[in-house]
Amino acid sequence: QDEEKWDFVLVSDIHEVGSVKETKRKKFLDELSKKGFTIKKIEDKKLFYGVRAPKQIFRKYQWLLRNPDSRLQNPDAHHEIPVTTRMRIVNFILQNTVTSDLEKLHHLMKKKVFEAAFPLHEKEEVREFLKERWARWRDIFCHQPIEKIRCYFGEKVALYFAWLGWYTYLLGIAAVAGLVVFVAGITVFNSSQVSKEICEASNTIMCPLCDQKCPFWLLSDTCTYAKVTHMIDNEGTVLFAMFMAIWATVFLELWKRQRATVVTDWDLYRWDEEEEELAMELINNLQHEPRQYQHSYFRSTIILLLVLVMIIVLIGIAHALVIYRVIATALFTQSDSEFLREQANTMAVMTGAVLHYITIVIMTKVNRRVALFLCELEKPRTFSQHENNFTVKIFTFQFFTNFSSLIYIAFFLGRINGHPGNYVRIAGKWRLEECHPSGCITDLFIQMAIIMILKQTISNVMEYLVPWVAHKLRKRQRPKKRSMMLGEEEEAEDPCKRQWLSNYQLGEVNFFSLFDEFLEMVIQYSFTTIFVAAFPLAPLLAFFNNLFEIRLDAIKMMRLRRRIVPRKANDIGIWLQVLEAIGILAVIGNGLVIAITSDFIPMQVYKYTYSPCMTENSTGMDCSTGYINHSLSVFRIQDFEPYTQPGLAPTGLCCRYRDYRNADDYSYTVQFWHIFAARLAFLILFEHVALCVKLIAAWYVPDVPKSVKNRFRERKHSNLRKEL
Repeated sequence: QDEEKWDFVLVSDIHEVGSVKETKRKKFLDELSKKGFTIKKIEDKKLFYGVRAPKQIFRKYQWLLRNPDSRLQNPDAHHEIPVTTRMRIVNFILQNTVTSDLEKLHHLMKKKVFEAAFPLHEKEEVREFLKERWARWRDIFCHQPIEKIRCYFGEKVALYFAWLGWYTYLLGIAAVAGLVVFVAGITVFNSSQVSKEICEASNTIMCPLCDQKCPFWLLSDTCTYAKVTHMIDNEGTVLFAMFMAIWATVFLELWKRQRATVVTDWDLYRWDEEEEELAMELINNLQHEPRQYQHSYFRSTIILLLVLVMIIVLIGIAHALVIYRVIATALFTQSDSEFLREQANTMAVMTGAVLHYITIVIMTKVNRRVALFLCELEKPRTFSQHENNFTVKIFTFQFFTNFSSLIYIAFFLGRINGHPGNYVRIAGKWRLEECHPSGCITDLFIQMAIIMILKQTISNVMEYLVPWVAHKLRKRQRPKKRSMMLGEEEEAEDPCKRQWLSNYQLGEVNFFSLFDEFLEMVIQYSFTTIFVAAFPLAPLLAFFNNLFEIRLDAIKMMRLRRRIVPRKANDIGIWLQVLEAIGILAVIGNGLVIAITSDFIPMQVYKYTYSPCMTENSTGMDCSTGYINHSLSVFRIQDFEPYTQPGLAPTGLCCRYRDYRNADDYSYTVQFWHIFAARLAFLILFEHVALCVKLIAAWYVPDVPKSVKNRFRERKHSNLRKEL
């Protein structure tokens, strides 16, 4: 039985005898034979080579690392080495075996000498257990068997699922809080004084929204929009933003504890990747010289400049989206359909958001190419270094791809567009967009909602359907061929053949398979924390998405893809630093949204300085009475630019627009500077308080639970006692 276990399978096309490819293939397989590998060949439409490593390789490994799998045993008692470790060592040797032409396996794969190399999904009980109890949609609310995942896929994959499960578990708390804030918004703030004033302002005439043919309009026309805005933009949101900034910290601190607990049971807490790598190099080749660490300032500078160029391109794309929205608004306002004319702004924002989603999908592919190219330039020393460099670059690019448009809407929209009679224009022709009189936060809400919903529905459906359909198609091509083969030759079929073929027909996996899942989750984490003040439902959407994501990834790994080469790890690696960076960005982002995007600060300033409560001491009325009138400035119609042709002029000679400017020379009023100072003061206060709370939380929750430390001491103590 044991003799029939093969560590790896290499697949190649059937080449002509004597061709260059065939010679190269033979040279590579000869090198493996020299190292004592057993090789078995099976011919079908392709050539399959099963590879089994000799036992002494694993003995050397165990001896060199005295690894936790065999501590304190006498060297002759060979304990079974875990399957995942076997695969890792064999994969390392395959990747680093050099032929006489100085070519390694990845060179041969590029030259199409070999087509694939993969470990096999074995029929073992762990696999059956995972298939039944983990990779099923019906287990969506069940606990994940992390220990079993580790036995089958190695530590790195197990840590990914442990992290994802923990993240989803804590998202549940954030989701409930977000839902409460949102529902409170719907119930309480429908009756807010500000939206009441907007709905009753049937004689406040507003300036036209575009240059040609746009009518003057009444403020009361936008009654529903105002109600929606105050549903999102209220005191509850400020508290929720604070809560999410703290949640992000607590989540990471608790994850560190969780990880320490998980990893201790695996005996990997003090595991050293470098030592492991050197040991494998020496097992593969005794004459091996370790590669030196290198650092070149020249190369780093070049890479930094190229990264900056890429970021500028990504910001340029965000600008293109802004220009699209401006032109779309202008075209919609001139269209024949009344609905489009009235909803021009909302339509432009919505189509802009869909376009933004499409650019995200396209740029993700481009970003990956660029990041890979930059990593090649850097020539990192080890695989994990390569992975870290790649992670940081692609996350930076993805961050700008996903967020530059949102940053514009949150902080620049409606703040850089001038005022009636002196608008800022694109190419001297199109006016920049304005915010709605009840605030910009709804635009941000719409954009966030569309992107998150599209990302989570379309992307997930594609992520599952593409491998699933491909798998079904490959399965359909299989049976005919088998029956024909049996018809031709009456000999018994090799049991390996069926297994190797079925494994070969599964989807490919590569270095990115797990990386992609991580990247997707980390970007989602950014969405749920950075602009959460504008979109309190983000954690809820993320929570439901993740319940499916866990099972979706499990089904892909177990049923639709070849087995991932197991990797050892005792942490989620560089992703932890990325998540910490997002936590800090979340504090800054939410502080800015409340201080700049939302109307929270201008309203507080009005309540405590200019409102009737303060000036007339009338206690019976709502303090925000008169806020809308206070926040609109007056514009004289004769001051319009000569080439604008607004619709029919109203009876009065003035129209109103949203800003704090004087009526005579359109300079800023004292209130503007007062509010500006209040915004800055709030921002500084919010960030400092939130960062202090983050630091206190980080100090309050120890990274490693005491029970873990104690278990360590006891283990060391008993080991030393045994030695004595």
